[in-house]
Amino acid sequence: MRQHVNPLSKVFQVIEPIPALEQIFNEPTKPLHLDVGCGSGTFLLNLANQNKNWNYIGLEIREKLVHNAKFKLKNESIDNLFFAFGNANYLIQDCLGKFPADILFSVSFNFPDPWFKKKHHKRRIVQPQLIHTISQLMVNGGYISIKSDIEELFRYMDMTIMNSKSFINYVYQDNEMFDSHNPLNLKTNRENYVIQKKLKVFERLYKKIIF
Repeated sequence: MRQHVNPLSKVFQVIEPIPALEQIFNEPTKPLHLDVGCGSGTFLLNLANQNKNWNYIGLEIREKLVHNAKFKLKNESIDNLFFAFGNANYLIQDCLGKFPADILFSVSFNFPDPWFKKKHHKRRIVQPQLIHTISQLMVNGGYISIKSDIEELFRYMDMTIMNSKSFINYVYQDNEMFDSHNPLNLKTNRENYVIQKKLKVFERLYKKIIF
């Protein structure tokens, strides 16, 4: 589902900050994964349910989808998942100094809105400033993963992340995959749809460079 909202609108400049981790998780010291643009939350609900070794936070700018995700969460006995509504740039920026320095291990961008027109590229979620903020918040050796069914958008995200100089292209080793935020390689609804239609999924993993 693509319900575009303009992330640059002034209405999204005011956020409800993500609470301190000890306020939202029973075990706040577990490795943390952020899913930026989590949509209806179904993917994260499945992920958090099958991998209790991690904590998950889903960020979504479409308020109705966040309400729906929280409603689903109430009906599940899942204590390692939290959904937050708002512009990811401001939400993540607010986490600097609030989250422990050794807690954010990975971030995912799964099939984000493409914003096809060139004049709208500034509305795309993957931007230099966001990647810089993530690099500040993330542990050394942490990961960013991106997926899209639109090659031009994928190239755009790849260029933006690589230009940050904070991440390198990376391929999981076998043992690392099982320790990752998605050890069973669960797929989003969008990815399953793309695969069903026999379209190509463009994806890449990046590892934060250890300075």
